Amino acid sequence: MVHGTHNALEDSRNNDILISINDQLFTRNEAKISVFDSGYLVGDGIWEALRLHNGVLVFLEDHFNRLWQSAATVGMHLPFTKEELAKKVWNTLKANDMSDGVHVRIMVTRGIKKTPSQDPRLTISGPNVVIIPEYKTASKASKKKGITLFTSTIRRGSPDYLDPRLNCHSKLHEVQALIQAIQAGADEALMLDIHGFVATCNATNFFIIKNDEVWTSTSKYCMNGITRAKVIEVCTSNDIPCFEKDFSLFDVYGADEAFVTGTFGGLTPVTKIDGRQIGEGNYGKVTKKLSSLYTALIENSVKNG
Repeated sequence: MVHGTHNALEDSRNNDILISINDQLFTRNEAKISVFDSGYLVGDGIWEALRLHNGVLVFLEDHFNRLWQSAATVGMHLPFTKEELAKKVWNTLKANDMSDGVHVRIMVTRGIKKTPSQDPRLTISGPNVVIIPEYKTASKASKKKGITLFTSTIRRGSPDYLDPRLNCHSKLHEVQALIQAIQAGADEALMLDIHGFVATCNATNFFIIKNDEVWTSTSKYCMNGITRAKVIEVCTSNDIPCFEKDFSLFDVYGADEAFVTGTFGGLTPVTKIDGRQIGEGNYGKVTKKLSSLYTALIENSVKNG
């Protein structure tokens, strides 16, 4: 089993899931997209990932707001409303008789191209919408053990050429960073910004704890993470000092605790970075407290519907 923030327990029910492609349902083996699709040809697509928890798509409004912002950023017209997309998702979930413990991936590409090209004017179809629901439960053993990071030489870019806040299909630089980390013997990659300050990880947002203060990078060069925002929110509502600021590896190596955040794994502790133990090298007390507060926020969201 691959160890990391996306380490899920095996679930045989996923062998028989139905996947929605432009409102048509296909089995896992039959779900296919054209090789002329914009996402396949040039990575021209946007995406979101949601959790279905006790019959509720958690933080749905936040995720859809981010999806529509991404579409506006890349100049992609979405020929449906947020309510209509939500209905597409629910139709897919109902077809699979799913109500809990589900991770939903929504992918929207610009559409089918007339010929291989970057030019959006050669697109001959509307956007392709793929919805993949899977039973996914994060491994508790992975969370207890924590993950290790390696600082990649691949930098997070500045907003003037590929804004890190954009949830797009163009992830090759993040894949490169992850490959470096794996080859160095770590689980995932820590990435710096163009100034050498800590930005984010290849697939998650990064936090450290120093003297009972929570630090994370500014939003300039990190992913626009929903879970990141919720952690900041619970810190504010519970009078826990939290700062979005520039900090370097100097601060990271001397941190008391570190953790990463993501929709699937929630909060996952980081035990080592670049071979250096962080704090006590375990699931720290502040990280545990924040994880509990984040879980409570989800439960409250489910309760309020």
